Amino acid sequence: MEFANLKSIQLNKPETWQDKIFLTFDIDWASDEVLNFTIDILEESKAKATFFCTHETKVLDRVRKNPDFEIAVHPNFNFLLNGDHRYGSNVKEVAQYYMDIVPESVTLRSHSLTQNSQILEVFCDLGIRSDCNLLIPLEAGETKPFLYSNNRLLRIPYIWEDDTAILYRNSTKVTDYLQHDGLKVFDFHPIHVFLNTETLDRYNRCRKHLQNYTELKSFVNHESFGTQNFFKNLIQQSKLVTL
Repeated sequence: MEFANLKSIQLNKPETWQDKIFLTFDIDWASDEVLNFTIDILEESKAKATFFCTHETKVLDRVRKNPDFEIAVHPNFNFLLNGDHRYGSNVKEVAQYYMDIVPESVTLRSHSLTQNSQILEVFCDLGIRSDCNLLIPLEAGETKPFLYSNNRLLRIPYIWEDDTAILYRNSTKVTDYLQHDGLKVFDFHPIHVFLNTETLDRYNRCRKHLQNYTELKSFVNHESFGTQNFFKNLIQQSKLVTL
């Protein structure tokens, strides 16, 4: 089973998404060391991936140089919703703030999956061609890309997210997801890959050390199955699946 980037999906060409795996990463202000940890695994495995970016970092240069990587945008509207205008005083200004960081982006996922019809129209006006803002659990059945009603935006559902899987104790069996009918889009956070997070308590205990790599290393989970294990299993087992 092959890996692919979200921007390669074409609605009228099912071969661009059927029986492919899409690894996506919300970088969520992770430190450069944590980001490079995840990228090292991907590059060693020669896996394609899409990175949803939240901030300026020199690591973006590394992402841009790898043709297997797609760089996308991950705007955070939470401050605006709480009356804080640090990133802009309206939806368009906030979205533009993040687009200015990665202007080549054609794919978007909002932090906290913030969306509504007006926000989706703003995305289109800024040149976004596809969004990945719909988390649809495995139990819901087959997932497919579809066009938003304005026919300008391709909507790409995803079936798994690390923090949600931890919170709701979703299956840790990679085969459950590889056998899923339809889109196989996974959402990881580099911090959870690095920590091998298995409970949100682990993440919450280290939050004040997120930018201190030396301290952060002491919180890594070495005892039980966590996000990093799932990530590596997904890469390894995908190579064993024949269709």
